[in-house]
Amino acid sequence: MSANAPALSIVVPAYNEQEVLPEFHRRLAGALAEVGLSWEVCYVNDGSRDTTLQVMLGLQAQDSRVAVVNLSRNFGKEIALTAGLDHARGSEAVVVIDADLQDPPEVIPQLIAAWRQGFDVAYAQRNTRQGESWAKKLTAAAFYRVMQHVGGKVDLPPDTGDFRLLSRRAVDALLQLREQHRFMKGLFAWIGFPAIAVRYDRAPRAAGTTKWNYWKLWNFSLEGITSFTGAPLKVGTYAGLLTALGALVYLAQLIVRTVLFGNPVAGYPSLLAAVLFLGGVQMMMLGIIGEYLGRVFNETKGRPLYLIERHIPSGGR
Repeated sequence: MSANAPALSIVVPAYNEQEVLPEFHRRLAGALAEVGLSWEVCYVNDGSRDTTLQVMLGLQAQDSRVAVVNLSRNFGKEIALTAGLDHARGSEAVVVIDADLQDPPEVIPQLIAAWRQGFDVAYAQRNTRQGESWAKKLTAAAFYRVMQHVGGKVDLPPDTGDFRLLSRRAVDALLQLREQHRFMKGLFAWIGFPAIAVRYDRAPRAAGTTKWNYWKLWNFSLEGITSFTGAPLKVGTYAGLLTALGALVYLAQLIVRTVLFGNPVAGYPSLLAAVLFLGGVQMMMLGIIGEYLGRVFNETKGRPLYLIERHIPSGGR
């Protein structure tokens, strides 16, 4: 870390956020005005198709505390977040926050206050989720509960997104984890270190539209589950065991019926149902194995996580 590095870095990944970035930066600067730390904000453009990059460059021209990282294409939020952490120069701490203002920048001083108590990680935990449908709230709650039960030794705090502050040593530890399939919420929890929750009320999106539809959220949840537990693979063992037990019970009652009542011709519907059930179980397990195998395949390629089209550090350096 260079001698002229700021004490605090704010990492902001963005994809098609041209409408909200100017207001976000204004509120961010206001929130950090009294924290007593030198700071920079590192905006990461994740291959946006609108004028997000131009807006970032305009902010950088107006404010020397702005750094811009422009990825060569859209790599996804988790990779963009990693790119921002790679280029964050904060010598003491780094804050991760989204640009859509659902996570208010005004909460950052509270995270800093918690960090100054001696914690390496201060994570923002939601009291409410304004502007979201009941279905999204329900599925989000279900996902966090599932992760708490199948996540093994990784304790994923509920109702917590990426919005958090990490000490420099926590960031350095996190950056040692370079897997291709990145579930950042799980990686934040995996590194450990003393952590504390800071409660806040999540606001509705300030402008633009969400980039997360239900299909993407479903795939994201699969990413989280398969990244931190092998529990789905155990489903095959238990499904096979239950199927075998069911077959034994069916065989036993078939023998009894044959001894007592003779051997009537078996019905076609029951045979078809059994075949379809067993075929469905087999296909489901092949799909689960394929999910893990695909991840192994991607990791063995050894490709870089991202490529950068340009990087403009804060302070013009």
